[in-house]
Amino acid sequence: MIERCYRRSRGRGRPVAHARRDVLDAILYVVRTGCAWRALSGGLPALATVYWYFNQWEQQKVTEKILPVVRGQLRIAEGRDPEPSAGIIDSQSVKGADTVGQDSRGYDRGRRQADGNGSS
Repeated sequence: MIERCYRRSRGRGRPVAHARRDVLDAILYVVRTGCAWRALSGGLPALATVYWYFNQWEQQKVTEKILPVVRGQLRIAEGRDPEPSAGIIDSQSVKGADTVGQDSRGYDRGRRQADGNGSS
């Protein structure tokens, strides 16, 4: 599945020394553990190799191509429609537009009013 999302070399250059799966496992190890790149364990490909592939795949936007495919497969496995039918927006994380005045940007029941009262 992942191989369809990135461009392959055209047979030029050095032969591949590490399986793409090993490189992907190393990238996922860094992502899951939150460790530094230099802290890759000994059983994984070399840091320079893993980081080179990571940069190449990021430039090719491989992650953005993989995520919809994986999400669709997971939703089908769960017996759901592959495409989500609704979205949720957390109003606390959505910023108000600069063109809307502060006094009209929502309602906060606990907010102190100009006259000093906490409620209306």
